[in-house]
Order: sequence, then C-alpha cells, then structure tokens
Amino acid sequence: MKETSRIRNICLNDVLEGWQRKKCRLRAVLFSLTGPQEKFLRHIFLSLLIIFITIANQSCSQSKDKEIVDRTGRAVVIKHPINRIVSTAPSNTEIIVDLGRADLLVAVDRHSANVDGVPAGLPLLDFFYPDAEVIVNLKPDIIIASGHNATGSGEDPFRLLREMGIPVVYISMSKSIEDIYMDIAFIAQLLQAQEEGEALVDFIKNQVLQIQNMEIKNKRGHPRTVYFEISAAPLMMTFGKDSFINDMISVIGALNIFENENWLVTPGAEAVIYRNPDVILTSVDYIDDPVGEIKKRPGFNHINAVINDRVYQIDNDSSSRTSARIVLALRQMSQAVYPELWGTLHE
Repeated sequence: MKETSRIRNICLNDVLEGWQRKKCRLRAVLFSLTGPQEKFLRHIFLSLLIIFITIANQSCSQSKDKEIVDRTGRAVVIKHPINRIVSTAPSNTEIIVDLGRADLLVAVDRHSANVDGVPAGLPLLDFFYPDAEVIVNLKPDIIIASGHNATGSGEDPFRLLREMGIPVVYISMSKSIEDIYMDIAFIAQLLQAQEEGEALVDFIKNQVLQIQNMEIKNKRGHPRTVYFEISAAPLMMTFGKDSFINDMISVIGALNIFENENWLVTPGAEAVIYRNPDVILTSVDYIDDPVGEIKKRPGFNHINAVINDRVYQIDNDSSSRTSARIVLALRQMSQAVYPELWGTLHE
C-alpha cells in the first residue's frame, strides 16, 4: 500500500508541477482584475484544479500497481496485465489450464509435468526447493505458489524472490471443497478470467450435487465407515477434520473413522483395527500393490473392509490436488463405498 501511495504522489507532483508552470500567466490575469470579478475567477480556477487533480489521480492509480490479499491473508502488490506465470503446485497449474490461461505459463513444478494442457518444454522446478536463479531469469509477472511448498523446509522458499520484487501469491491448504471453489475464484480474478472461473466452479458444484443427490435418494441405514490412507505402513497417514478429504468422504454419504482427529493423522494399526472401517480407500501409488499390502498387514484380517474384500485404490492425483479433478476422485470413492448405486466399480 505504501508503494502504491508513493506512485500516486509522484503522479500528483507531475500534475502540480505543470500547474506551477502556468500559474504565473494565470496570476497576471487575476491581478488585472479586481473586486467580484477576481473572486469569481479565483473560484472557477480552483474548482478546475481540483477536478483536474482528481482525474489525474484516478488515471495514475488505474495504470500502476494494485494491492490484493492472497488466500493466506498476505497483502501482495501486483501489476496488470499478467503475461508470465510461474506455477509451483499441480493443483494451481490445473486451475490455470482449466481457466484457459496455460499459454501464460513460463515454468511449473515437476509434479505439474503430467497436467494435460501444459505447454511442452517448460522449465520444471523442484516443489520444495525451487531454483531462484532460474525463476529470476524467466522474468515472471507473478508466482502462484501453494502452502504445501513450505512444508519441505518449514520456511518460505520464495522469500528472497519476494524481496527482489517478484510478486508471490499463496494458495493455502484447502480444508474443504468450498475452499477449492474460493481458490478457483481467486486465481480467476487474478488472471482476469472471472467468467471462466464461475463456469468451472459451477461445473464442480453440479457434479458434487449429483453425487450428493444419489446418496440421499438411495442410501439406507447408517452411513458406511471409511478409512482413507494416503501413506502406507509403516508410516501410515490419513486425514481428519478440517481437510478436503474428510469433506469428500462426507459428500459421498460416508463417515471418516478419524473425523474427530485434527487434520493430518498418523494412526497406528491398532487404531484402525479398533475403529473397524467398512471400507478402506488408499491413494498410495508408490508401491506395487497397495491394496494387497493393506490386506496382508498383521491384525487387519479382523477388519470388516478386509473380511468383505472392500479395499480399493483411488486415483492419487485426483484425490490430492485441489482442483476440478476432485470430481474423478469423488466418483471413484462413491463407487467404492456404495457400488450398489453405480454397478461395477470402474477403474
């Protein structure tokens, strides 16, 4: 805000300097007049000056920097138009592509390499430790980052770039599907693609509503319980409340067995066995047979999900990236938990 005020003051100083150059001529006219004529003309000239300064001030403000607040609450000064974007998270990259702004990308993170629609040959950046020199040489108008980028080192990996004057906006870690809608709206406004953003949000909402209506109309009895695993043994991980995964489980009409735990949960095998989920979902894709690995764990043979062969793998990208791709994960999750509503589970 201070920088914007400084620029505005420079513009006003230019206006006032131009006025000073003409003031001597106006003074000659004014001093040639007396009485009511002088007071009248002084009033007219003062009014015109105020109008002129106001118009000039508005023009300067519209043509210079603009301060916005990103999704983490941080104030950021940006310049329009934005023509060169660095995206450091696949969820953000997918949103940019879905908004029809893929041509503005000049670099993406390595996990964005498989996003359909990303121009070929773009520099690929490390997710946790992006190369500052590479980014500086790309001369981006903005860096669209993620709250996850700081989880590797615990520090802001773009601090030096921000201090060098490169605008960085952060998309915080989404806690719900509603947060995803707001992320899309924010990026759409940032890239002046509001109509595309509204259409994308409407598409997701319609898909979510279809699944919700299906569950409400057809499900009977108590909701089925679900354990959703994102990291395999021995470092088992899942999500509890205040996470979009928990929200997705609720949308499909099921119950997360760790819904009362805070956000990221690292349960022991005993905790999962004790809660005895009806269905186990896993997004693990870094071992050969994640479903088979779960079924073979000591003690898991007593869990209903294993007894009834209700262990399923869910697409990792769609269930971990907060973009329109969650629609695919929602469908897979619903098909796994309530297959009677869908028929055979599609791969």
